[in-house]
Amino acid sequence: MNWSVHLDPGEEVRWQGRPAPRCYSFRNWRHSLFGLLLLAICLWWTWAGIELGRDYGSRLYPLIPIPFLLLSIYMAFGHLVVARLEWERVYYAVTDRRILVQRGLFRRRLGSLALGEVTGFRLNPLGEHLGTVRVRGGTPPLTLVLCCIEYPRKMTDLVEEAMPRELYI
Repeated sequence: MNWSVHLDPGEEVRWQGRPAPRCYSFRNWRHSLFGLLLLAICLWWTWAGIELGRDYGSRLYPLIPIPFLLLSIYMAFGHLVVARLEWERVYYAVTDRRILVQRGLFRRRLGSLALGEVTGFRLNPLGEHLGTVRVRGGTPPLTLVLCCIEYPRKMTDLVEEAMPRELYI
């Protein structure tokens, strides 16, 4: 990723990374479980609507569950495809002045937080060398989430080094 477009004059990138692809794509796998349950219910509802429509001669009954069926298909499978497509456009960087997060499927969005404004961070380990980092700070309060980064301690060490000392407990 070429960060020069987003950097201020004299600013240097000290760390950059991307999320691990499988971890990023499957980070919301619980939605898929709920989506599969909802899909089973919606398929039964659709079948019942078709049978009711056939018995009563109405075309409305089979149409009622269609929006719910589409939503359940998205929840079961669609969000995984969207996350994988979005992964192609997700980049993270720590410069000597700020943290940058670029993401977005259709429209790229850039999140930025000055290192001097960081009030804390939380590392959620997802494996031996994999983790999600949530960085808080700024005015108004802002949280940047760096999902599924490999070797997250490299990134958090830079953030910790730049944090004001009075924030340490």
